[in-house]
Amino acid sequence: MSETFETGTSGTGPSKAGTSEAGTSKPGISAALADELWRTAGEMAEAARAAILPHFRAEGLGADNKLSEGFDPVTVADRAAEQAMREVLAARRPMDAILGEEYGHEAGDSGLTWVLDPIDGTRGFLSGTPTWGVLIALSDATGPVLGVIDQPYTGERFEGGLGRAEWSGPLGQRKLAVRPARPLSEAILFTTFPEVGTEAEGAAFRRVAAEARLTRYGMDCYAYALLAAGQIDLVIEAGLQAYDIQAPIAVIEAAGGVVTDWQGGKAHEGGQVLAAASPEVHAAALALLQG
Repeated sequence: MSETFETGTSGTGPSKAGTSEAGTSKPGISAALADELWRTAGEMAEAARAAILPHFRAEGLGADNKLSEGFDPVTVADRAAEQAMREVLAARRPMDAILGEEYGHEAGDSGLTWVLDPIDGTRGFLSGTPTWGVLIALSDATGPVLGVIDQPYTGERFEGGLGRAEWSGPLGQRKLAVRPARPLSEAILFTTFPEVGTEAEGAAFRRVAAEARLTRYGMDCYAYALLAAGQIDLVIEAGLQAYDIQAPIAVIEAAGGVVTDWQGGKAHEGGQVLAAASPEVHAAALALLQG
């Protein structure tokens, strides 16, 4: 295939569940192209599952440390999964650019970029918890247009964008939809690390946590999937990279949620992120984050 994508203005409302036959919210992407992009994303998710699962909870699994100070692990499974996804793209979409956590940027000329995190939550992967996931996003110049959060061990896949808002797994296939609006005092809040980020960022997070009903930690990308599936109300994080957040943005927005930075602007480049099930709870949390 050799089509070139023409960028347009991103849709902001929740997408209709189903395949691209339901329509797309992105000018420049036809129904046929949307179907091709979703087939490609699905093939990448399957390839990543096959590469990762033999290593999960395997005896003797180790990790290299990316940092000279602190601990940022990478395993053979991370590298194998990204390589497997890149092989799919080389065969199906060689015109698209790629940004991956493990192997960096590869240029393309279609105006589209696949943003890949082969294992988001490698610390959880090393610990044997099923809270990690494979993140696949497709972005244009304005941000993500589709996203996949895939949990290979539980067999769950959360997909959003270009006319799709679906969740499949052991319980079958369901429509993705965030939970109805409710006050911050009734909200469930997640973040990955108790310290959140800097000392100031941690203090801002604790202002929100003090008002929420329940705060939980350590879920990595699975927290964003739970938000899109209507199970929780808020995810607040800091210090993210583009590959950490672009797939969750697409999935949550397709489910009807809101994702911004802590200033209320776009979050697809990473940094500080506030994801919410409703504009109301987003506004309440944003006010507290800003002090």
